[in-house]
Amino acid sequence: MYISRIDIENYRNFESVTVEFKDGINLLIGQNNSGKSNLIRALALIFDSSVKKQLTIDDIYNNISLEKLKQHSPKISISVQLSQSDNENLMGDELVTVSNWLTSLKEPYQAMIQYEFFLPESEEARYLEDVMQATNASDIWQIIKTKFIRHYINKTWVGNPENQVPIDGESLNKFDFQFLDAIRDVERDMFSGRNTLLKDVIDFFMDYDIKSDKELTEEQQTEKIKSRRESFEIVSKELIEKLQERLESGNKEILSYSNDIGASFDDSMPDFEGKISENELYSVLQLIVKQNTGMNIPISNNGLGYNNLIFMSLLLAKMQVDSNGKYLGSNAKVFPVLAIEEPEAHLHPTMQFQFMKFLKKNIKEKKVKQVFITSHSTHITSSTNLDDIICFYKENGKTGISYPGKVFYNVNEHQNSECKEDSKKYVQRFLDATKSNMLFAEKVIFVEGIAEQLLIPIFAEYLNKPLEENHISVINIGGRYFEHFLYLFDGNKDGTIKRKIACITDLDPTRKEKDSNNAKSKRCYPYELNVEPMKYKYSVNDSMVKYKDGGHPNIRSFTQDEVFGKTLEYQLAFENENSRLLLTPSLQNYTELEEIIILIEEEKNTEDLLEKLRDSDENKRIMDSIRTANWGTWDEELKKKAVFASRYLNSVGKGENALELSVALKENLEKRGTEEYQNFNVPNYIREAIEWMCEGL
Repeated sequence: MYISRIDIENYRNFESVTVEFKDGINLLIGQNNSGKSNLIRALALIFDSSVKKQLTIDDIYNNISLEKLKQHSPKISISVQLSQSDNENLMGDELVTVSNWLTSLKEPYQAMIQYEFFLPESEEARYLEDVMQATNASDIWQIIKTKFIRHYINKTWVGNPENQVPIDGESLNKFDFQFLDAIRDVERDMFSGRNTLLKDVIDFFMDYDIKSDKELTEEQQTEKIKSRRESFEIVSKELIEKLQERLESGNKEILSYSNDIGASFDDSMPDFEGKISENELYSVLQLIVKQNTGMNIPISNNGLGYNNLIFMSLLLAKMQVDSNGKYLGSNAKVFPVLAIEEPEAHLHPTMQFQFMKFLKKNIKEKKVKQVFITSHSTHITSSTNLDDIICFYKENGKTGISYPGKVFYNVNEHQNSECKEDSKKYVQRFLDATKSNMLFAEKVIFVEGIAEQLLIPIFAEYLNKPLEENHISVINIGGRYFEHFLYLFDGNKDGTIKRKIACITDLDPTRKEKDSNNAKSKRCYPYELNVEPMKYKYSVNDSMVKYKDGGHPNIRSFTQDEVFGKTLEYQLAFENENSRLLLTPSLQNYTELEEIIILIEEEKNTEDLLEKLRDSDENKRIMDSIRTANWGTWDEELKKKAVFASRYLNSVGKGENALELSVALKENLEKRGTEEYQNFNVPNYIREAIEWMCEGL
C-alpha cells in the first residue's frame, strides 16, 4: 500500500490541486512559495496525530472570488487516496488497516481518507445573511475572522466521502508519519537516553544479536534474553549493595534528623533501598563521536550536517521499532512514512548524495514505506530518478504540478515511444548538479555549447536585462539535443513544466557535391550559400524551425540570419568588425586580425583586407568565394565584415576564447559611462532571445 494521490482544495496557497505520488521516494522541487511544504503539511494534517487539526483563517486559501464567498462559506478539503502496491501481500496488515476506507475492491484496490475544515450547516444561513451586502472579498474575510472562524469544525472521513463515515482512531494510529521540518533542532532530540526517541531505539536494539538471529526459535531468543537480564540484575544488585555499604554510617546521621523531628513512630523509621532497571540506565547513555585519535567528543560538538544525518538514521531506526509486531504486538505501526523538508540544510554535496543513497537503501529494505522530500538542491535532484521527481511551479499566480518522468510518453503516439524513451534516458544522464537547475528556474535558455553559456549572461548585462533579475538560467546541452529536453516543458501537453523556453542554435550552413556518390556535407560560409546550385546541394540547420516566430505557446528558437549567419563566433565578428574587445590573448592570428580592423577603420576596400590574409588553402577559399559573392546581396561593407568574421572564426578555440572574451566584456562593462568604454553589439539573434525572455509570460 502507498499514498497514491492527494486532492487539496482551499488550503493555504492551493485553490484546487491534485498531486500523484509514487510508491517509494517522492522528491518535491520547485520555486519558493510554490506549495511544497504546504503539501507535506496537508499530509501531516491527516496522518500525524501530533498535528493540531483545528485550523485558523490563515490556513484558508485567501484568493477566493467575491462571488464564490457569497455563495458558500469557504471550506478546506484534503483527500488522500491509498492504492495497492506491486507485489503486496493481500493477507497482510495493510489491507486490514484500511478495510473500512476502501472505495474500490478491484485490484489494485483503492482506499480514501478525507479531512475537512468547514462551517457547520447550522451557521451557514447566518453567514450568507452577513456577507450579502459585502462589496469586496476583504470585507467578507473580516466577517469570517470576527464572527465565524470560531464556529468552524474539522472532521475526518474514510471511504466514499459522500457516506461521511468517521475515522476510527485505531486505524489511523497504524500510520507512523514522521515529519522533519526545515527549521529543526535535531541536537535536543539526541543528547542522551533520557530522550524518548533514543530510549525506544536503545530498548529495541538491546540484545539485537539474539533478536535478529534467525537460527534461533522465538522461545530460544526469549530464554537467552531472559538469561542476560538476570545476569544484569545480579550486577545491578551488587552496585546497590556497594552504595548502601558506603552510605551506612552517613545514613545513621541522616536518619537521626527523622528521629528528632518525630518522623519515626511505631518502631519504624525511614531507610534507603533501590533497584536499577535496564530502562533506567538508558538515561545515562549519551551519544558521542569516536575519533581515530582515541578521543571521544559529545554529539553536541559535532557539525550540524552530521547531526542531521545521525538524527535521521535514529528516526528510521525508531520507525523500524514502531513497526515491529513482535516487539509491540497489536500496537505496531503498519505504514511508516517519512517526510523531510530541505534535507540539504547543513549538508555539503557529497553528503547530499550519501543521504539519498541511504534513503533508497531503506526503501529497498522496507524499513520505511514511502518518503516525501522537499528540496531546492540541484545535487539531491541530480541523484534522484526522473520518475521520483514532482515539480511545483507558478503559472498565472497559481501552483502547477509537473511529473518530469511522465512527459516522455503519450499513449496516443505508440510509434514514437521508443524515441521518447531514448530522450528520457538522455535527460536522466544529463541531469548532473548543474543541469538540473533547469527544473528550478522560472525561465530557461538552452544553448549548444560552452561559449554561449559563458557569454549570454554578459550579453544580457550589455542590454540592461540581467538574467538573474529576470530569473533566467542558461543551460548548455552540448549540441543540438534540444528536443530531448523540450518534452519537459511543452506547454501543449499535460504534466509538463510550463516555463518560457528559448533555444539558441547556430545556422551552420553546409554544402555537398551533387555528382559524388560518397560526398559528405561540409561547412560553408554564408557568402558561399546557394552560389553554385548546379555543383552543390546546400542546407542549413532547420531542426528548430517549428519553434520560430511564435509557433509554440511557450517555446521559441532563435538562430542567425538565414543569409548572413553561420555560428556564434562568426556572428560576433560580423556584427563587431572593428571591435578590439574580440582580440583576446589566446586568439590565433592576433596581429593579422588587428591589421584587418585598422584597415576597416581606415575605410579601405575589400581587396586591401584580403591581401592581409596569409597563404593557406582555407584563406584562398575565403578570398575566391568573397570575390565571386553575389553583389546583389554582398555589397562592399558586408564583404569586409565577412572577411573579418571568417578570419576570426578560424582563429578561435571556443572554450578558452569564450572565457577570455567574457572577462574582457565584463571589464569593459564596468567602464560604461567613461571615455574608456568601447561599444559592443550583441548579436541580433541573441538580443531577440534575451528580450523575448524578459517579456512577461
